[in-house]
Amino acid sequence: MKILVIDAHNRQDSYCSALAAEYRRGALEAGCEVQTLNVREMNLDKYLRYGHSKPYVPEGDVEKAQKLIAWSQKMIYIYPTWWAGPPALIRLFFEMVLSPGFAFRYQEKTGMFVSWDKLLTGKSARIIATMDAPPWYYKWIIGDPGGKMMRKGILDFCGVKPVQTTYLGSLKTSSEEQRKRWLQEVYTLGVRERRS
Repeated sequence: MKILVIDAHNRQDSYCSALAAEYRRGALEAGCEVQTLNVREMNLDKYLRYGHSKPYVPEGDVEKAQKLIAWSQKMIYIYPTWWAGPPALIRLFFEMVLSPGFAFRYQEKTGMFVSWDKLLTGKSARIIATMDAPPWYYKWIIGDPGGKMMRKGILDFCGVKPVQTTYLGSLKTSSEEQRKRWLQEVYTLGVRERRS
């Protein structure tokens, strides 16, 4: 299996980056081909105020990211949950990388509904998100807003499914032993890719 691990934390020394390294290690041991994409290393600053007033042509780091996504069979998105959803960095990544013509294509308008082609059909994904809230609180009390956005609003919109979810928390109150257990759990998820 061809796996793309996408580390979307803005700090290199983050716990999310340690999780990305463990998943990668497990998947490699399972015999998978693995590439890593660190969103923080991409040159996305020029897109912060991109107004879409002219035709968008992906280039540079965005084009490289698209090539990696096209290569992959499964994408692993690893990020912290901030303000009940994925951080701004990965939102900008999606806006520029999952562009029309690459990830989806609107069909000619007929009637009052918009139709589109899902151009990433056949790919799957896993979300691994850390959070300061306990996952049960995030899912059942506030309704899993970030997971819903990722699964339905972004990935399924482009044809990516199934999308599995792994939530780890509360990171803020966790012990060093708990964090080691989570690293082992994520490593095991990578190892299990050989059975996928």
